[in-house]
Amino acid sequence: MKKHIPNAITSLNLLCGCIAIINAFEGILYWSAILIFLAAFFDFMDGAVARMLKVSHPLGEQLDSLADVISFGLAPGIILYQFIKELISQTEYPLLLEYPWLVYLVLIIPVFSALRLAKFNIDTRQTDGFIGLATPANASFFISIVLVYSFPEHFQVIDIKDVLIPIFSHPLLLLILSFVFSFLLVSEIPMFSLKAKSLSWKGNEQRFIFLGLFIVMLFLFSISAIPLLILLYIIWSVLSTFLFSKKG
Repeated sequence: MKKHIPNAITSLNLLCGCIAIINAFEGILYWSAILIFLAAFFDFMDGAVARMLKVSHPLGEQLDSLADVISFGLAPGIILYQFIKELISQTEYPLLLEYPWLVYLVLIIPVFSALRLAKFNIDTRQTDGFIGLATPANASFFISIVLVYSFPEHFQVIDIKDVLIPIFSHPLLLLILSFVFSFLLVSEIPMFSLKAKSLSWKGNEQRFIFLGLFIVMLFLFSISAIPLLILLYIIWSVLSTFLFSKKG
C-alpha cells in the first residue's frame, strides 16, 4: 500500500497543473499561479515521501515526469500566454498588434520543458545536481511575475514593486525571456540542487547559504523576491561552474 503514496502525491501535482490551466483560460491568473506553486510543493513532497518510505518504482519516475510536463511546462506556457494577452489589452504595443501571432512564441516553454524532462530521464549525470535549469524553477520565475503583477499592493519591508512591475510586465521582454529560459532548460550548464541528503554543513554549503538568502529576501521583498531569487540562482550556478573549472 505504501508504495502508492508517492504516486498519489504526484497525481496531486498533476491535478494542480490541470486546474491551473482551466483557471488561466477563465482569466483567473493569480489562482493559476498559486496552483503551480502548490504543484511544486507536491513535486517536492513525492520524492521526500518516497525516500522516507524507502520505496522506488519506474512507474513513479515516469509519472513524475508526465506530471511535470503539465504543471511546469504546459500550464506556465498557457498562463504566460494569457498574461501577455491581458497586458496587450491594457496597453497598445504596435509590434504585437501588427503581428499578434508572436504571442504564440511563449509556447516554446512547454516544448522545451518536455525536451528537458525527457533528457533528464536518460541523463545519468544528474544525481546530486542538475544539468540545465529545472522545470519547477523555470515555471516559478514566470508564475511569480504574474503574482507580483496581480498583487501590486502586497506588503514589503523594502518596496521594489515600482521597479519590478514595469520591467516584468513588458510583453516583448517576457517573450525574449521565454526563449532565454527555454535555452537554459536544455543547456549543459550545471546547476546545484536545493535538496540536501543530510543536515551537515559539509557538502551542503551552497544549499544552506542560498536557503538563508532565500529566507532573508522573502522577508524583505515578499513575493517580489521570487523572480530575483531564480535569476540569482542561475547566475550563482554559472559563476560556481566557471570558478570551479578555473580552479580545476
